[in-house]
Amino acid sequence: MAQMISTMPMVDAAPAVSAIMSKLQQSSPSCLDTPPASGITVVSRQHVRPDAPSATGDLTLSVSDLPMLSCHYIQKGLFFPAPDLPMSALVSLLESSLSRALAVVPALAGRLVTLPDDRIVIRCNDAGVDFLHAVAPDLTLDDFLVPDADVPTRLTKDLFPMDRTVSYEGHRRPLTSFQVTVLGDGAVFIGIVANHAVVDGTSFWHFFNTWAAICRGEAPKLLDFRRNFFGDSTAVLRFPGGVGPAVTFDVDAPLRERVFHFSADAIREMKAIANNRRGGHERDAEVYGKMAHDPKNTEISSFQSLCAQIWLAVTRARKRLAPDATTTLRMAVNCRHRLRPAISPVYFGNAIQSAVTTATVSELARHDLRWAAAKLNASLAAYGDGAIRRAAAAWQAKPGCFPLGNPDGSVITMGSSNRFPMYEGNDFGWGRAIAVRSGRANKFDGKMSAFPGRAGDGSVDIEVCLPPETMAALLRDDEFMQYVSCPSHLL
Repeated sequence: MAQMISTMPMVDAAPAVSAIMSKLQQSSPSCLDTPPASGITVVSRQHVRPDAPSATGDLTLSVSDLPMLSCHYIQKGLFFPAPDLPMSALVSLLESSLSRALAVVPALAGRLVTLPDDRIVIRCNDAGVDFLHAVAPDLTLDDFLVPDADVPTRLTKDLFPMDRTVSYEGHRRPLTSFQVTVLGDGAVFIGIVANHAVVDGTSFWHFFNTWAAICRGEAPKLLDFRRNFFGDSTAVLRFPGGVGPAVTFDVDAPLRERVFHFSADAIREMKAIANNRRGGHERDAEVYGKMAHDPKNTEISSFQSLCAQIWLAVTRARKRLAPDATTTLRMAVNCRHRLRPAISPVYFGNAIQSAVTTATVSELARHDLRWAAAKLNASLAAYGDGAIRRAAAAWQAKPGCFPLGNPDGSVITMGSSNRFPMYEGNDFGWGRAIAVRSGRANKFDGKMSAFPGRAGDGSVDIEVCLPPETMAALLRDDEFMQYVSCPSHLL
């Protein structure tokens, strides 16, 4: 497959996109989506099923899956350079490789089913997924990746189908949907929308890697479908009348969204300060880590140092918080390696919990990065097997949906991970991805997502969502902005 791509002649995508749009204008309007204000138009929809029947039985939602039924589907995707093949061949290649990838991960082609005993399962019935092809002849990469500017959310939202769909809807809608969007300059965006009660970030990017590997003609890694993350739990969530939950935050609250880039040097400097070392040029073996996995190692990691700096800065920017208000930093933690015994790193499903660190506004104002990072380090170092089991037991005693949001305006929620293989392993056969972007799902005041820097050198991108006045204050904060730079590929 990869050889076929590499030998294709370079094709200018702009005429192809224009030709498609010309044909669409002559077609019956009923067969197409109404073009949105963004200029991104869906030109075809296909229903894709696995290319082989599934032998996987029902997969029961776990104590980590069920709370996500009130969350939006995950929306993440990647921009790629223009491929060296015609658009029709590109779409056909992606569609056929997706069919094979779904046979490897059949759960994503199934549906949610509530059983008579109220257990909710993923039924691997090969019901299939939606695959959309869209074009944006008047848009280029430069319209989406603008240095020193907010994310153009009016554009990015139309790169994804199933916008703001709640995960409980997986009872009647596909558990995943896919959209490939070809821009006027030939660049391609591949977006995946996946049910958050079915996958966490780790499983999401494992599937992205699986699809890419198959597309470029390589064998994918096999995932672990054993339900051994508290698989013996009998706790259920009941939804009378089949009426599902709603998200727990205001989806219409005004937000600004921006991706801040932190170079490896800037992160090393923050880590040196957090560990009371100056210079920041010593060898950094934890530049990617959310925590040091050795409980005897009390060194504050690079990512902890960065998150602490963000915690301090955003709290300063929230001018309306009272000095005695409690601020909270929530971090999604991957439980796979923290359990004893550990479960497989390729366990399929949700295996995440939320680690909480708190401090008052006045405490953060009085103290420095070292103090805030030490607080965060202590919380994460303590989040081992015992803490995970206590949290699972508490949820089983009182099952409920996960309360995403920021009701008192003092919370930061850090999701995703700079360890996820967003660039590594996601070459579909015509080049390394250029940038990661997400849709509108699960975004509220204080929601942040960590992405690895494209260079693979330990740099980190943080997607930040804040109210307009808070974002404006953050951008004026020189103590914070001194660590922010523009990634080299956008210069």
